[in-house]
Amino acid sequence: EGTIGVNYGTVASNLPPPAQVAHFLVESTIISRVRLFDADSNILKAFAHTGIAVSVTVPNDEIPRLTKLNFAQQWVENNIQPYTPNTNIVRILVGNEVLSTASKLLIGSVVPAMQNLHSALFEASLDRRIQVSTPHSLGIISNSSPPSTAMFRQGYDTYVLKPLLSFLRATNSPFMVNPYPFFGCSLDTLDFALFGPNAGVLDENTGHVYKNMFDAQLDSVFSAMKFLGFDDVEIVIAETGWPSMGDSTQVGVDAKSAAEYNGNLIRHVISGAGTPLMPNRTFETYIFALFNEDLKEGPTCERNFGLFHTNMTPVYDNWILRRTTAAAAAAANFHPVTCLLVITIGFLVLAINHHGEI
Repeated sequence: EGTIGVNYGTVASNLPPPAQVAHFLVESTIISRVRLFDADSNILKAFAHTGIAVSVTVPNDEIPRLTKLNFAQQWVENNIQPYTPNTNIVRILVGNEVLSTASKLLIGSVVPAMQNLHSALFEASLDRRIQVSTPHSLGIISNSSPPSTAMFRQGYDTYVLKPLLSFLRATNSPFMVNPYPFFGCSLDTLDFALFGPNAGVLDENTGHVYKNMFDAQLDSVFSAMKFLGFDDVEIVIAETGWPSMGDSTQVGVDAKSAAEYNGNLIRHVISGAGTPLMPNRTFETYIFALFNEDLKEGPTCERNFGLFHTNMTPVYDNWILRRTTAAAAAAANFHPVTCLLVITIGFLVLAINHHGEI
C-alpha cells in the first residue's frame, strides 16, 4: 500500500474542497502518497495531520528564478516551512518534463535550481525530511528497443542528466520518470501494454522476455542510467495511467482497458517481482490522475485519465478503493436484503483481516 500514490491535478470545474479530498483519500482509498502540480496552500493545509506523503512542484516557468540562492530560500520559506511538519511534505519536484520543453533556459536552469533548493532545505534543517527531484518523459531516451541498449539522448546525457544524476545520488533522491504504455501501443500491442496475455518480446542481448510494455520502458531507463554509471539511483514512477475515454482514432480508450491497466499495474509494482533488469523490488508509483479534468486542452483522452469523477464516485471499478468502501458502493445499487448480506460479509472479512486492505 505504501508505494501507491496519485497525481492530484486541479484543471477541472466543480472540484471538491481539498479537505474533503484529503479525508476521502485517507478513509476510503489505499492511496498513501499524493503528487501536486504546484504548492497550493489550501491543499497543503488540507493534508495536515493525514500522514499522506505529499510531493509539491515548482512550475516550469518559475525554475529560472531559483538559479539564485536567495530566491530558492524565499521559495522554501513561503511554500514549505509554513506547512511542515503538520503536512508530510516529502519531495519538491522542480518542474515537469523540463527536457521535453526544448527550452535552453529551462533545461540549463533545472540542475542549479535543484541544488539551490536543496541548500535552502539544508539551511532550514529540512534536507533530511524533503528530497528534491524532477520528473522526465521517456522522450529523454534515444533508443529503447531492446531495453538493454537504451541510452539517453545525445547532448542531454553528458551536460544535463549526468550532473542531475550525480545530485540525486549525493542527496539520496530518486530519478523520476513518466512511463505511459498507452501512448506507445497500437492495436497489435494492446495486450502487451495492458499486462494481458501475449507472446512477449525477446531482448536478444540479455535473453529476457518482456511480457509487458511497462517493464520494457522501465528497463530502458535503467539501462540508460547504468550506461552513465548511475544504476544505484532509485527509480520512481511519477506518472502513469490510462484514459477511460478518447478519440475514435485511438485504441483501448474505454473504461474496461483503464481498469485493466491500472489494476494490473498496481498488482505488479507492489508484488516485489520487479522487472527483468531490476528483479525483486517494488516501485513507488503515482497513478495519473485522481480526477477527470474537464478543463484540460488537447485530445479527448487528456480529460479522461481520472480514477474518480469530481463528485468522488469511481469512473470505473478500480483497485484504489478499500475493499469495504468498494463493497458499500456496490451495495448501494443492490436490493435491501442483498445489501444486508454484503454488509454482513464485510464485517466477517474485517473480523478475519482487520485492515481490510490489499
